[in-house]
Amino acid sequence: MEKIKRKKLPIGISNFKEIIENNYYYVDKTNFIANILEEGFKVELFTRPRRFGKTLNISMLNYFFNIENKEENRKLFENLNISKSKYFEKQGNYPVISISFRNYGEKNWENGIKAIKTIISNTYDEHKFVMDNLDKRELKKFEDIWLENDEGDWKNSLLNLTKYLYEYYGKKVVILIDEYDQPIIDSYVKGYYEEAIDFFKSFYGSVLKDNEYLELGVVTGILRVAKENIFSGLNNLKVHTILNDKFTEYFGIIESEVEQALKDFNLEYDLKDVQKWYNGYLFGDIQVYNPWSIINFLDEKKLKPYWVNTSGNELIKLYLKRLKNEIFNDFSKLLNKESILKRINDNMTFGNLEANFSRNIWNLFFHSGYLTLAEKYDEEEDDVFLKIPNEEILRMFSEMFIDVYFEDYDKFSGMTYALKTGDIETFRFEMKRILLENTGIFDVSGIYKEQFYHGLMLGLILKLRREYEITSNNFSGKGRYDLLLKPRNLLRRDEGIIFELKVVNVKENSSLEEIQEKLKRECEIALKQIDDKEYVSALRNARIEKVLKIGLAFCGKEFEVRFERENIL
Repeated sequence: MEKIKRKKLPIGISNFKEIIENNYYYVDKTNFIANILEEGFKVELFTRPRRFGKTLNISMLNYFFNIENKEENRKLFENLNISKSKYFEKQGNYPVISISFRNYGEKNWENGIKAIKTIISNTYDEHKFVMDNLDKRELKKFEDIWLENDEGDWKNSLLNLTKYLYEYYGKKVVILIDEYDQPIIDSYVKGYYEEAIDFFKSFYGSVLKDNEYLELGVVTGILRVAKENIFSGLNNLKVHTILNDKFTEYFGIIESEVEQALKDFNLEYDLKDVQKWYNGYLFGDIQVYNPWSIINFLDEKKLKPYWVNTSGNELIKLYLKRLKNEIFNDFSKLLNKESILKRINDNMTFGNLEANFSRNIWNLFFHSGYLTLAEKYDEEEDDVFLKIPNEEILRMFSEMFIDVYFEDYDKFSGMTYALKTGDIETFRFEMKRILLENTGIFDVSGIYKEQFYHGLMLGLILKLRREYEITSNNFSGKGRYDLLLKPRNLLRRDEGIIFELKVVNVKENSSLEEIQEKLKRECEIALKQIDDKEYVSALRNARIEKVLKIGLAFCGKEFEVRFERENIL
């Protein structure tokens, strides 16, 4: 018998049948079926971030309920949890329509509606056998969709297909819609939202509302995104978001499943590191791992970012660029691994976003999987603490920070390289260039806040995370340092680096010479503070032999730097 650890990993495979028949490694989520049937709602909407198993679950439901190939499909479930459930008798009992928009990505509505028509036409093609049962009039309507004719009744196409299948089998139909919101999100980002929402309100509404041929509808997506709720008037709808306790174990991988997977692949010694990198999501009251990241880690056995949420990125960057000044302080706190207090709700819509961008962008971050609850959700509380869930997302955030605020991550290669090689003069030059070239991005007028520059420096040096463990505002010695970079490879004997930042406020009529003099004095004060507070003890305790102490002082777009080197062992 083949050992589990030798099973292939289903990277990029979301077809349930393919995974089971080809003996891929599979974490059994089939009790999801029983739980849906137990609930008894007509339509269920599950909102989760990208790559948390939504597509695979939809595929699993298709093979379970589908009346076509009933006996063949039954074999797929024989050794899984659902086979022990009383609901196993529901297997193969219904005609199924399964449609997915997860690969949608069009620049305009002209291309968008063509892509949508092709997806619907392909769905019709899967059921073309019903044409033998249609009268002349209904056959014409079917062929218009099947052949992608413009005159086809596209808005009612799914509704009509449920009717055709009901009349063919004499059984009500199960509707499965994967990533229902992808075209809507894409249209919003690319400027054709009104056309898209007009289509989808009718398209989804007609098949899910008051449809006499519907047995069950299961819909997945990221958000409840409609400006005018496309599910309004749907009385028998149940929405499950990441704030709910129910169904959390079916989207993502829970702790016990990760532990078992690491054992199966002889990687159990990596559990703590895996937790640091990929854990941290709190869905309801359960800690959840990103399954895409876990599967890829099991394959490559390297701790690195695997989750690339491309469609979510576009929407988030759109809002970040609108709000970069308003949210800079919160953004920098998150990069510093701090929590921020924000209002979160289940009813995340574009209407919410447009009403108050700066407040509701955190809803978008949360529902898209970039932030998670810092503590269990309490429905009685209006506000919750949010944080970056893990190291993987922190890496993404740092890159996003540079992309949004400075547009080009490569611009900072010179500065970061100079820093890690100890070339302070080049560091000074590159830092000055960055401030001068990007003065239009930040509002640095008025009373300058240290938090601004702290966030700025943290964002810039996060590119060095592979070589240094970067911490900020932590205790060491007799106080809190601003930034500390501890080399990860002790054998290379790289320098540890400590930053102390100062912000100088001056009178409006101060000359450049006066400003520069004050900056130099503050740099000296910063270096003295590093010594007086004994910040180097954090590096000494880690057996780092050498330290580079850097005092930085800022005044608007002017800055000064002083440094000292010391052998500490």
